[in-house]
Amino acid sequence: MTPSHRSASPAAPRPGLADRIHGGWLGRIAGNMLGKPVEHGDHWTRERIDRYLRRAGALPLTDYLPPPPTEEDAALLRPEWRSCVRGRVDGSCRDDDVDYSVLVLDLLETHGPDFTTEQLGTLWLRRLPYLQTFTAERAAYRNLATGIQPPLAATTDNPYQEWIGALIRADVYGWVSPGQPRRAASLARRDAVLSHTGNGVYGAMWAAALIAAAFEASGPREAVEAALARIPAGSRLARTVRHTTALYEAGAGWADTLAEMEREAGHLHWIHVVPNAAVLTAGLLYGGGDFTSTIALTVRGGLDTDSNGATAGSVAGVLCGAAAIPPQWTEPLNDRLRTAVFGFDGVRISELAERTHRLAAGSAVPE
Repeated sequence: MTPSHRSASPAAPRPGLADRIHGGWLGRIAGNMLGKPVEHGDHWTRERIDRYLRRAGALPLTDYLPPPPTEEDAALLRPEWRSCVRGRVDGSCRDDDVDYSVLVLDLLETHGPDFTTEQLGTLWLRRLPYLQTFTAERAAYRNLATGIQPPLAATTDNPYQEWIGALIRADVYGWVSPGQPRRAASLARRDAVLSHTGNGVYGAMWAAALIAAAFEASGPREAVEAALARIPAGSRLARTVRHTTALYEAGAGWADTLAEMEREAGHLHWIHVVPNAAVLTAGLLYGGGDFTSTIALTVRGGLDTDSNGATAGSVAGVLCGAAAIPPQWTEPLNDRLRTAVFGFDGVRISELAERTHRLAAGSAVPE
């Protein structure tokens, strides 16, 4: 079945700020775990993901990925599938997409919203294991360790400057800036320039603004539009998001929209921020505010599935609140987070949400 346009269910009473932030954390973790087993865009295309789901009898997708139906399927999944598929989830999996959320929370608790990019770099060296960094983050980490400071840490021997890494670090800046996309984008930019330039930075600003806007928006379409206002209109990222949105507004189906965007941006690497922004935008718009539909469509869109699923889950979780997330996504997490960030492994997800809420409570003033 090809998803088409849908709208969110009739509005229920808006959840409170604490519940929305908790929803963002839970949504990010669940979306990340949904996409983790098929995180390899060179192989796991949209078509291959859906063929896998059909063989396993799991379309429409309404839960974590099913266990591999054959040994051949198992060999093609990432090895982490054993703790990420339905029936095997017992607490969250460790993943860099969530490690950075923990690290940013620690940054803001330690240095406040006036943190510097240099302070963030020092925190990476103190809290984050080098071998748990990848692409642009690993290049920047290596530069920092040899004494190269921002802004050169982002540009020295770093061919990944416009990949998705800075975007995956942006969520907390949105959660602590409810209804303030400008503030969220500004915080995310200060983080992103440690390792990225150009569209890599704009991706982080857009994601942070998107999440901040979701606290006040009537639905994902309004949040996407508000976030676009926070990045340069002529950037490749902004043009890609606008094109994806225009196809949605014109009545194109989800699969047709992604096929068109693949023709436009498919020449870029599957971890580049621009094609992933198209997959993420489509998942949000065609998901229509429904949590399960949003993360399922986003992951089925392929490319960097765990990163896109995490951001989509964060937005959807803020829109609906933790209490409204279907239990098949949250109960297996057992309120427990695995992370490589020193001092945080095994922390309760609810504690992270409470700490984030304390930072957000004083700044929840709509723009």
